[in-house]
Amino acid sequence: MSDSKAVRGPRGGETRKRTSIPTFYRQVVAELRKVVYPTQEQLVTYFIVVMAFVVFMMVLVSLLDLAFGKLTFAIFNGS
Repeated sequence: MSDSKAVRGPRGGETRKRTSIPTFYRQVVAELRKVVYPTQEQLVTYFIVVMAFVVFMMVLVSLLDLAFGKLTFAIFNGS
């Protein structure tokens, strides 16, 4: 089993204090300011790479489906 406090919860008499809503909001905004957003050039490059990979995988899966389909028909039709 895991020994993590996140899994077990606090031990014995330990109580965890909840964060107030304004503090939580400030923490979220602070974390969002740390985010490094991609430039438009990077975004276009990533988009092209992802689309090329998706098209490649579609072609690969389609060819495998076609090959296994023909193999299955060849086995069960006896030809």
